[in-house]
Amino acid sequence: SADIGMDSTLAIVNSLRDEIKERKIKDTNEIYPLLEEIMIRHLDKNNLDNELNIKEDELSIILVIGVNGVGKTTTIGKLAYDLKQEGKKVMLAAADTFRAAAIEQLGEWANKADVEMVALEQGADPSAVIFDAIRSAKSKDINVLICDTAGRLHNKKNLMKELEKINKTIDTHAGKANRDNLLVLDATTGQNAVSQLREFKNVTDITGLILTKLDGTAKGGIIFPLQSELNVPVKYIGLGEGIDDLEKFDSKSFVKALF
Repeated sequence: SADIGMDSTLAIVNSLRDEIKERKIKDTNEIYPLLEEIMIRHLDKNNLDNELNIKEDELSIILVIGVNGVGKTTTIGKLAYDLKQEGKKVMLAAADTFRAAAIEQLGEWANKADVEMVALEQGADPSAVIFDAIRSAKSKDINVLICDTAGRLHNKKNLMKELEKINKTIDTHAGKANRDNLLVLDATTGQNAVSQLREFKNVTDITGLILTKLDGTAKGGIIFPLQSELNVPVKYIGLGEGIDDLEKFDSKSFVKALF
């Protein structure tokens, strides 16, 4: 019911069967604690780094990617708030100029998180927004610039072109900045999230994942194939609509919550 997926389930069950034999377990009460241990190990097996690439006194740029409806803009607002609480100077760039009301929605979150936002009018060139934001971030000694991007364009080719252009703008004007490309996925879509990650990995380098809507779903098991099979770290999980409902992913607490 947690939607862990066939491959991960088989791997976990096979490990469990082997270790029950190895440890000569006869008491069924020992099986659940062992299963938890194996699941945590399964999530941590590739030793993936789930920290953001942020360093003191240096500019870090986080590009946030994801299809429409996954909670991308909300997640950016929560992430900005989270980083500001850690003492970082944060700025947002409204580079989703394609979706109606995306700029206004991001502006509301910028106000809630009490951070600055750089925006142009709807339909403007996203790379121009990123260029303006980089210039502004440098002049104001901003630590972290978080960039929203379009969730959907007419086709994959357009999306690829736009992301390439944005990456080129960042390389040209902030080549030494620390970088993260975070893909936001909706946990309620289950195995469909795996397809989305594969698609986006073909278009750009994804350094981490944020899984949203884990508050009202049993589908959180999707973290297993995403992190252990596709080798991309889950960095944050969204647990609700509130500004402080974003948590750093921790495999031990996550597995305990599943049980």
